[in-house]
Amino acid sequence: MQASEIYVQNLEKHLSEENPLLVDVARNFQTIDKVAHDLGFIKPDQSTARQIPWWPLISVLGLFSAGKSTFINDFLGRKIQLSGVQAVDDKFTVLSYSHDPEVKTLPGLALDVDPRFPFYQISHDIEDAMAGEGKRINAYLQLKTCNSENLKGKILIDSPGFDADTRRATTLRITKHIIDISDLVLIFFDARRPEPGAMRDTLEYLVKTTADRYDSEKFIYVLNQIDVTAREDSLAEVVAAWKSAMTEKGLNVTQFYTIFSPEVELKAGNEYVQKRLEARRERDLADIHRRMQEVEVKRAYRILNTLDTTTKELKDQAIPELLKALSGWRAWTLRLDMLLLAALIGGAVFAGIITGFWLSPLIDAVAAFAALGILAIFHMIFSGIFKSAYRRRLSKRQKSMKLRFNLVRGFNKCANWRTFATGKIKGWSESIGKQLDEIENHADVMIQRLNDQLTNPSGKETEREKVREMVTEVDPSKGYDAETVS
Repeated sequence: MQASEIYVQNLEKHLSEENPLLVDVARNFQTIDKVAHDLGFIKPDQSTARQIPWWPLISVLGLFSAGKSTFINDFLGRKIQLSGVQAVDDKFTVLSYSHDPEVKTLPGLALDVDPRFPFYQISHDIEDAMAGEGKRINAYLQLKTCNSENLKGKILIDSPGFDADTRRATTLRITKHIIDISDLVLIFFDARRPEPGAMRDTLEYLVKTTADRYDSEKFIYVLNQIDVTAREDSLAEVVAAWKSAMTEKGLNVTQFYTIFSPEVELKAGNEYVQKRLEARRERDLADIHRRMQEVEVKRAYRILNTLDTTTKELKDQAIPELLKALSGWRAWTLRLDMLLLAALIGGAVFAGIITGFWLSPLIDAVAAFAALGILAIFHMIFSGIFKSAYRRRLSKRQKSMKLRFNLVRGFNKCANWRTFATGKIKGWSESIGKQLDEIENHADVMIQRLNDQLTNPSGKETEREKVREMVTEVDPSKGYDAETVS
């Protein structure tokens, strides 16, 4: 059994307990994997299901000393992250729930080799960003366990900060990976640094990675440490200055959450201003926490969307590009083979007429075998030339289309004698195309099922809700559960 199949089976087991709706999704990814494996788009030990995190993921990004770790500690109700005005931790910290009340810190290797976590094989990306650093995975990542109810069912990531000097390239590479896979991204700014100039590089990076994204709604911008600023300037002026600075960089932020640590005793010098700031902090913190608790729902939609886009990418982009390249390689090679064959036959006929070789069967046989040998040699030369040309073309197409499937690898596997002789590709047929169509349709159906679980557009009372009211009316102390209704 391949490693990818084992991974999906383990995933199905987990999802059957945590979210049964997504079990079918995992099986659909397994079908996509089989097609991609057969066509050579991915390696046997790879799986498209591994390209997305199956656990709800929240990332907390920002500068050093912007209050990220303090915010996380307040959310978890545990002082699990070090905090301070200086850079106290230069690693990405993945926080995961554990029944054990004791906090445990595990090395980055635990994340790099475990496909269940969002940093599976991230060492390869680190190596690409900075040669030799991939082996030092423990210097970039760590895993911490925490027994906090607020962490159940989700994974939280605390970043070391955008302004890491010596390893900035690698830090930004990992940050981009986190942004892509997160369900919610909290970006913290420090209100104590009113000069936007200090944030120039960070703002430019944020614009590059977050502007015009299809999932821009998952970004929350938090202006932290306003307890210090409020004593000196108007909060409205501070927020306006930050919005203006980000707008100048091309990032349109409609709302800033303004908070400070609940442990801080605010002394604004004016009782009215103080109460107003505290009320705003409580409102904004409550809204942020609400968004953090809703990531599980967003996770389900994200996975279903990934299934849909992966299927379409394979069916509508990767496979057509591969078929087109294989068809072109085969057609051009056949044309030159036919031209060479015609030239050899014409030459043999002309030589036979001139020299009278037709009267010597032995010489004619030797000449025929020599001609076939020449034809085979030139066929391999022609085939190799066209293969190289189509590899280069596919490589450019993959980069321009930003495909997750390796077109060149698929071409190398499928451009063989069987394909050349029959024109048919092992691993692809009309029935397989119909399977992919069914998966695409199934993704739409599952989104509708998820909508049915979470919405009721008609506003009509369902049978389950009626029974719930009946049970409560008879004996309110009994409450309501699924077993009673069934």
